[in-house]
Amino acid sequence: MTSARRRSYGVKGAPYAFLLPATVLFALFFALPIGYAVWLSLHKVKVSGLGLGAGARSEVWAGLENYTDSLTDPELLAGALRVLGYGCIVVPVMLGLALLFALMLDSEKVRLAPFTRLAIFLPYAIPGVVAALLWGFLYLPSVSPFFYVLDALGLPQPDLLDGGPLYGALSNIAIWGGTGFNMIVIYTSLRAIPAEVHEAAKLDGATPLQTALRIKIPMVAPSLVLTFFFSIIATLQVFNEPTTLKPLTNSVSTTWSPLMKVYRDAFGTGDIYRAAAEAVIIALATLVLSFGFLRAANRRNRQDARHGGAR
Repeated sequence: MTSARRRSYGVKGAPYAFLLPATVLFALFFALPIGYAVWLSLHKVKVSGLGLGAGARSEVWAGLENYTDSLTDPELLAGALRVLGYGCIVVPVMLGLALLFALMLDSEKVRLAPFTRLAIFLPYAIPGVVAALLWGFLYLPSVSPFFYVLDALGLPQPDLLDGGPLYGALSNIAIWGGTGFNMIVIYTSLRAIPAEVHEAAKLDGATPLQTALRIKIPMVAPSLVLTFFFSIIATLQVFNEPTTLKPLTNSVSTTWSPLMKVYRDAFGTGDIYRAAAEAVIIALATLVLSFGFLRAANRRNRQDARHGGAR
C-alpha cells in the first residue's frame, strides 16, 4: 500500500476515531443499562416450595406480565396524577418567571445586570437535595423563622407540608432552583437579537412593552420550546424534592411520585423486575410526551413560516 493511500485511509477514518470514545461511553453507560432494564422487565422470580434452599428461587420468563401489573397498579397511577398536578404548577410558573427576568435583564434601564444575573442563576448551582433540605426546615413550624414571625404577629401558621399546600411547597423548591437556568437560556437568545431590530422598533415608536410582546418573545420562541422540553422531562422525573421532605412529614408516601415507587419496589421490597418495568414505562411516557410536544411545536413553526411567506 502506498503512502498516499495510507494517508487517504487515515483521513477517512479520523472521524470514526474521534467518535469511538463517545460511542463506547454511550454503549456502556446508556444503551447497555437500558437494554438490561428491558430484559429484567420481561422476567420474574419463580418461588418453589417454601422458597428455601438452593434452587428454590429461579428467574423465569414473564413476558408483559410486569407491564400489565404496573399499568393497573393504583399506586403508580396515583403517583402519576400527583406529578401531573405538580407539573401544572411548576412548568408555567417557572417558565413565566424565567421569561420575565430575562426580559427585565435585557432592558436598557436595568442596573447591576451582572450581579442580578448571578443572583437569579445561583439557586440552580445548589444541589437539589441540599435545596430541598434547606426549604424543608423553613417549612417546619418548630424551626422556621417565618413561622416565628407569624407567631409574633399573631397571624395563622399554615401547615405547608400537609394536604394541598404540600404541592405548593414542593413546587416552590423546583421553581426556586430551575428558574435561573431557564432564564439564562432565554436571556442568551434575547442577546442574540440583532441591534437593528431594536432600532427599527424605536423608530416605529414601539414602547418597551410592545417591543417585548411583538418582537422579543416571538424571536425567542425556539428557546421557550427548548426550556419547556427540559421542564417536562424534569417534572416527570421528580424524585429529590419529595424524597428529601419525606422524613419531615407523613403526607409524602414512599410512592408519592412514579420514580419514588420504582425506588421502593427495587430497593424496598426487592422486586427489581417490577421496578424495571415501571422504569421503562416512565421512560416511554417521557419520550412520547417530549417528542409529541416537539413535533407540535415544529408543526406550528412551519405553519407560521408559511403564513409569513404568504404575506
